[in-house]
Amino acid sequence: MIHPLSSHLCRRTFLRAGSYGIGAAALGAMMQKEGQAEATIDASDWSGVYQPRAATPRIKRVIHLCMAGGPSHLETLDHKPKLAEMDGKPMPKSYTQGKQIAQLQGQADRLKCLAPQHAFKRYGASGQSISTVLPKIGSIADDICIIRSLQTDQINHDPAHTLFNTGTAIPGRPSMGSWLLYGLGSECNDLPGYVVLTSVGGGQSQPIAARQWHSGFLPSRFQGVEFRSQGDPVLYVNNPPGVDVKSQREVIDAVQSLNRIGNQSYNDPEINTRIAQYELAFKMQMSTPELMDISQEPQHILDMYGTKGGDGSFASNCLLARRLAERGVRFIQLYHRGWDHHGGIKNGAKVTAGFVDQGTAALVRDLKQRGMLDDTLIIWGGEFGRTPMAQGSGRDHHIMGFSCWLAGGGIKPGFSWGATDELGYEAVENKVHVHDLHATMLHQFGIDHQRLTYRFQGRDFRLTDVSGRVVKEILA
Repeated sequence: MIHPLSSHLCRRTFLRAGSYGIGAAALGAMMQKEGQAEATIDASDWSGVYQPRAATPRIKRVIHLCMAGGPSHLETLDHKPKLAEMDGKPMPKSYTQGKQIAQLQGQADRLKCLAPQHAFKRYGASGQSISTVLPKIGSIADDICIIRSLQTDQINHDPAHTLFNTGTAIPGRPSMGSWLLYGLGSECNDLPGYVVLTSVGGGQSQPIAARQWHSGFLPSRFQGVEFRSQGDPVLYVNNPPGVDVKSQREVIDAVQSLNRIGNQSYNDPEINTRIAQYELAFKMQMSTPELMDISQEPQHILDMYGTKGGDGSFASNCLLARRLAERGVRFIQLYHRGWDHHGGIKNGAKVTAGFVDQGTAALVRDLKQRGMLDDTLIIWGGEFGRTPMAQGSGRDHHIMGFSCWLAGGGIKPGFSWGATDELGYEAVENKVHVHDLHATMLHQFGIDHQRLTYRFQGRDFRLTDVSGRVVKEILA
């Protein structure tokens, strides 16, 4: 005979365990639903999840010219005569008290103003004020919109790059190029929709992590592909001796069949990615050599960029960016690693500017003469600016106010927006956060930045996180 107390405990145990089972089943169903949403990202041509609003999108692509290392706005785009008057004098504590500075933190009693190290000049009919170290960019002043009131939240290079690329300093989130591919798809089927190129020269070459163009929690088919700036842009793009196109196609077909069989069992979006990328790699064996054949370019174009192509320079990468844009690549990112000037900023800014000035201006002119600037957005700038205070003969990292410029894609040309205070320390008029820049970029693609989301770990994520405002004042 079972003791009544034992019977009571057994019933309670059964009910408790049963409730756990019901909860687990419900959780499993929810997780399965989420997994099924991801699994719909298949190996077929990806056309995106977002339907742009009824109005025709202004742009089809972005070329991001990333001046890695943090170019000084005070030597490039933001003229501060008052700072010149204060050269060598103590920085007023009212500017710096309690504010975040990088390596100069805690030195309030010793901070000295450092005058702009190069003269500024007004360029074009618009009369935009630009440093004389950037004369070629000055020559396109009437085509660009300068934002002088940028702000960011991260004061060190890697997290600042991560914020600028992904909308957060937390590693592992999708980059802006990945968001665009996920949202809209690619316009080319024989090249990656997101391509990255790097160059160096002029200052400290801060390392750039590949996660800056990673897809994060999005399926990996949306991540950027780094092309080498010299030689074959992609390793092993050519078949080895004895392997022809027919035999290569047979190998691809066999591998794809195995992948599809596996995917019937696992329904894994990464298997779908593998299938899609094998196909893309096969197509790139045909398209990449043609892309890199600069001999097709007339001499006057090479002279305009200042390169023969394929030499690893920023100018060469700019020419390649135009060729990628012509072929439908959605997001093109050019890093120039050379703008970190903690010392010797006078010569450093001039030398680094010399590496990027001609190629940048040539890219804008080239796109314009081909009728492509209207539907291409160019973004030029770094992850943050530099302090008005001296760090020896250089400047420290600075997040309170810095500059960038935009061109094309429905942006007002020959226009300036926002301002820093008279010493160039903090943005005081029409502040623009990195999130605002992202929101504006997406807007020009016809995307509401609050609606392009992806559910991950129970939360809807987006490029602009929980912030972002479209800067409509700079739109044409």
